Amino acid sequence: MSRVRIVGGQWRSRLLPVAKVAGLRPTPDRVRETLFNWLGQDLTGLSCLDLFAGTGILGFEAASRGAEHVTMVECNPAAHAALRDAIKTLQASQVELIRGDAVEFARKQTRRYDLVFLDPPYHQGWLKRIQGSLGDLIEPEGWLYVEAETPIDTLGQWRTIRSGRAGQVCFQLMRGQDE
Repeated sequence: MSRVRIVGGQWRSRLLPVAKVAGLRPTPDRVRETLFNWLGQDLTGLSCLDLFAGTGILGFEAASRGAEHVTMVECNPAAHAALRDAIKTLQASQVELIRGDAVEFARKQTRRYDLVFLDPPYHQGWLKRIQGSLGDLIEPEGWLYVEAETPIDTLGQWRTIRSGRAGQVCFQLMRGQDE
């Protein structure tokens, strides 16, 4: 079984198992370091949502840096089980794990988050399906982080303010703008 390393915060250098799931791509260390340099290392008090959680590494990085609450949504049974075990190992009481479809969760969710991570499987149209729910999921001054197979300038009302590329990963930090 492969593992992924938390790069910052209270759980820095902790290794978490990665479930063997086709298409699962943990966000590379360098990309996570860049993202949390953009956001700031201290996420104390923030509420975060890791849709399409996969390895959960983005959510665990946020929790490690003080996020008050992190919701992870994952539909794959093996990935969900690995996330459940990691939460238990880290004693991450601020992390809530939901087994279910990310798009359905987003449509029905009434809670708003300060920071939403979107790293869905590539080439399956997930971003297009989820974009209509983002306005109801994210606080007006909140952040949206997106990983995709191609660069993204906009996603609905969200505009890219910082972006990068690492290998085949295009990553964007976005903010909402009134249409």
